[in-house]
Amino acid sequence: MSDETQAGRASDRPLDKADVPGFRPNQLSGFRIGVTSDRRSQDLIDAFERRGATVVHAPTIRITHSPHDEVIIADTRAIIAARPELLLATTSYGLRRWFEIADSTGLGQPLLETLEAADILVRGPKARGAIRAADLDDAGMSDEETTASLVSKVLAEHPPGITVAVQLHGSTDEQQLDRLRDAGYAVLTVAPYQWSAPKNDDHRVTRLVDAICAGQLDCVTFTSAPAVDALLNAAEVLGQLEPVLEAFRGPVVAAVVGPVTAAPLIALGVQPIQPQRFRMGALIRLVCEWLEQNQVVRVDTRHGLVELRGSTASVNGEAVTLPPTALALLRSLMAAEGAVVSRAVLAETLAAGGDEHALEMALSRLRQALPHPKIVATVVKRGYRLDV
Repeated sequence: MSDETQAGRASDRPLDKADVPGFRPNQLSGFRIGVTSDRRSQDLIDAFERRGATVVHAPTIRITHSPHDEVIIADTRAIIAARPELLLATTSYGLRRWFEIADSTGLGQPLLETLEAADILVRGPKARGAIRAADLDDAGMSDEETTASLVSKVLAEHPPGITVAVQLHGSTDEQQLDRLRDAGYAVLTVAPYQWSAPKNDDHRVTRLVDAICAGQLDCVTFTSAPAVDALLNAAEVLGQLEPVLEAFRGPVVAAVVGPVTAAPLIALGVQPIQPQRFRMGALIRLVCEWLEQNQVVRVDTRHGLVELRGSTASVNGEAVTLPPTALALLRSLMAAEGAVVSRAVLAETLAAGGDEHALEMALSRLRQALPHPKIVATVVKRGYRLDV
């Protein structure tokens, strides 16, 4: 199931600065964010880029339409003929597409008349908006804005034996349909769109997996559970599932729009961040606040204030973008706040481990990249530290 279809505002207008209080054009400067969504991805990308972030877009699933609508038309005819007592409306996008297909084939008015005679339960506010835009009224909303809670509402409030029509979203949740069937309801479905994997020649997901494993991203956003599953499946095929999970448990934060999207990650021991309101604007705000509060490190040194924001290090406001190895070394030194960090500990930050010579070369490149090389001090026979 997807939280994506619940996310955002009641309408589908693009997000603007007012959607996320505290907008600043440099709020995410230095941070790198992965976006995995397909539909409405541009809203996320624009919002993050306007705040200074570098965005990597790799849709792990796509919304697809059948080249022919015969199945949707046949399902619509069956629903009209059955005159169900109840409709479960799950997504605004799916409802709009369903109504458009019905109109184009002369079934629009019969479908509306059928739904006017039925009780309509909606999964969330966006589905409610689509129902009302069609001049229909709903009889209630699920408690948790999920298909499971919508089905629970049916079981609690409507008698068995009636016919229930279900507007499906991109991935059919057979478990919830079986709950209805097992309880004695006659179930009819219509699926106005589906989700599919990217084409074989689209290598963006592979590059996203590589970037996560290398710690080259600070955050990856997800707006649907299938998008999470698709990324993890791709990582497994590439032999990188455990490195991806370790990255999500460490330097790369997974940000999800709601609990349905969070579930596959939590099941694998990853604790994503999620907003209290399952909306796109709330997700953007959470990512901004979390990165600023947790991923900005500052240490006063004898050469000035050193600030690390994502991949960007600055000394007294003079900023440089660091490559992954130099970035990992500086993170370790800044975390120690001037205490000595042993050679062995620093060597562990190198991509494939490394001997003493490799460490010295990496530290040399870090010093050359910083505006003031002497910020990194050598402590003979012990290790290295920031010169505080």
